[in-house]
Amino acid sequence: MLLVFAQQISPRMSYVFKHICTRILGVEVTFTSSIDAFIGRQGPKASYGSIALGNELFFQSQGILEQHGVESQEITVKPWDDTVGFFAVSSQSALPFDVFAASFYLLSRYEEYLPHVKDTIGRYPSKESLAFKNQFLQSPVVDIWAQKLKLVLEAAFPEMIFQKKVSSTNLFIQAEQPFKYKTKGFLRSFFNYSVDLFGLRFKELFNRTRVILSMRRDPYDSFKYLITASKNTSVKLTFFFLLGTPEEYLNGVTIYKNKFREVIKYVADYAEVGMVLSKKAQKDVSLLKKEKIQLEDIILQDVKCAYNADHVVDLPHAYRELVEMEITRDFTMCYANKPGFRASTCTPFLFYDLDYEIKTPLIIAPVAGISSSFNHFDHEKTRAAIVHLKNEVEKVNGHFILGLNNACFGNATDGKFWRSILTETL
Repeated sequence: MLLVFAQQISPRMSYVFKHICTRILGVEVTFTSSIDAFIGRQGPKASYGSIALGNELFFQSQGILEQHGVESQEITVKPWDDTVGFFAVSSQSALPFDVFAASFYLLSRYEEYLPHVKDTIGRYPSKESLAFKNQFLQSPVVDIWAQKLKLVLEAAFPEMIFQKKVSSTNLFIQAEQPFKYKTKGFLRSFFNYSVDLFGLRFKELFNRTRVILSMRRDPYDSFKYLITASKNTSVKLTFFFLLGTPEEYLNGVTIYKNKFREVIKYVADYAEVGMVLSKKAQKDVSLLKKEKIQLEDIILQDVKCAYNADHVVDLPHAYRELVEMEITRDFTMCYANKPGFRASTCTPFLFYDLDYEIKTPLIIAPVAGISSSFNHFDHEKTRAAIVHLKNEVEKVNGHFILGLNNACFGNATDGKFWRSILTETL
């Protein structure tokens, strides 16, 4: 156990120290503001503040952890060995940067509370992020800083025990459109047939007809393949289904389609099932509750994980609603157009509400990328990017989380590529 002395023990300090020391390094941490208790303690201890008490292990504070609210921060990112750092401190400190303050800035998504221009969908643009501008988006710097802290602690306290952490892989499937041709209903199928006919898309007409007549499997129906492929592996599978109305989503699949319910039931027997918050549900808590209950009625178990459609994160309101709905894990924390670590960590972390200055029970899954984030890459670059991200995670024994769309496996060319990613890389 590590004892940390600070004159002011703030919720921010408790939050970030516990993420770095406990969640990443596996070391329990406690705090004291009593000098006598700190001096009298025998065992691993360190102080955190503006100046050191004496000759103890000292980490200098930049100041953000003692503040309240959100204000513009002066940030200069500098090279630091094989990584980068910011919030530089004096040579008195055991580390050249206040990694606790910097980690809090990144984990809390502090910059997303500051004034910024959203994209056309209402999302925080990746190009506005500190990580993208300074080219460390594809590096889990918070976990890397934690390893540097570990070296300092090991040198100061050789007797200190760190729990061993094992890297893991979690693949989540975005099944917002579970079928390409099935469950469309007569009117939608007739309309699609007309569009294909007038567009001279005869191959599409042929494939649609074969699926509707049950002569072949719907190309988007990759659920059995994914479950079978993941058997006897350590890869955890999570499937997310959208229960939004067909008026909002053109796929035409509703909760009242028996085939749709059967697929959800089948998947729930073998893997975890979560919900996609429809665009309407993101703005209407009553609708969110209704969609959650509908999914729970199908899978006959509590829904504990979710992500927002289009990966819109309206902080802090979006996450407050999930907390209210007793959703325990969110998979929205990524950029839809860029692979990388939006919160600069590959360790699941708790959502910190900067408006209320409280740590919430909602666990944020640090998604490394989703299928749409690789759209601007060819297959070779996509594979290289995924391998790089996975290697970065494994270096720090983190959690590699990748999101793919069930439709990825439907197209002949792309399907073969993504199946190779699944079997050879993941």
